[in-house]
Amino acid sequence: SFAVKVFADLGANVTLPCRLMHKDHLGGIRVKWTKVAADEALNEDVLLSMGFHKKTYGNFLDRVYLEELDNEDASLVITDVSMNDVGTYRCEVINGMSDTMQEVSLEVDGGLVDGVVFPYHPNTGRYNMKFEEAVQACADQAAVVASYDQLFEAWKDGLDWCNAGWLNDGTVRYPIKNPREPCGGANNGPGIRSYGRQDRETQFDAFCFATALKGEFYWLVQPERLSFDEAVQACLDDDAEIAKVGHIFSAWKLEGYDRCDAGWLADGSVRYPISRPRKNCSPTEAAVRLVGFPDKMHKSYGVYCFKADN
Repeated sequence: SFAVKVFADLGANVTLPCRLMHKDHLGGIRVKWTKVAADEALNEDVLLSMGFHKKTYGNFLDRVYLEELDNEDASLVITDVSMNDVGTYRCEVINGMSDTMQEVSLEVDGGLVDGVVFPYHPNTGRYNMKFEEAVQACADQAAVVASYDQLFEAWKDGLDWCNAGWLNDGTVRYPIKNPREPCGGANNGPGIRSYGRQDRETQFDAFCFATALKGEFYWLVQPERLSFDEAVQACLDDDAEIAKVGHIFSAWKLEGYDRCDAGWLADGSVRYPISRPRKNCSPTEAAVRLVGFPDKMHKSYGVYCFKADN
């Protein structure tokens, strides 16, 4: 049995083909899908089907199903494909005495667009967003909820964050570079800590992912400090909009934007982007610094604007 090759895009759904070699009904037949490892002892169960009874396992729990377009179809559909799914899959069809086996190899096109992952919480504070609210919050900030692969890339790149946030697969995780007591223990190595799949009504922060800017992010030079409403208006008067959190992270990470002035952003937060750490300006690390969510009446800050490409 030679392996069929199937290609999938990150985050998409993919069908791994498997046909039964006989005309019997699927009813009395066992179909078993396994992800094959180099060492057979490390094989992962994916799905087991015995007639109406179906079970999915581990990383594939509730994420895979049999296509069953007809009586001879034992093809496997994997939803929300991640880089972890790359590998060879074995389809075994056991029907009384006869046993057929087919192998399918899955390759995933990472297509990790250049982008930046940033942790996000609203002005209501930490651990205040259900899953759908996290999806909305990232969208409001010119971003999307990050995938596990995007968070993993960001972690490899140095992201260290002690608050757990939603990812787009409904799992809750946080990236730790420097293990410490309050953040999942000092004895655990660096890595992505996981709370696993959570009830979508539970409240956490979010990890958002913003891609390269399609426009210009800039500090608006103003003679005086502004309240939030004045800041919004000042950008509008400049034929722009007040910048979103996704914009400042994207400008900082992908364009090296650096400015030591605290400015209002669209969500009512005040931040400033430092890509060259120096005394008094995020001295120890390149970062987008959060001053906080001040009283919107206070005239203590400038503003960052964003002008979209036409």
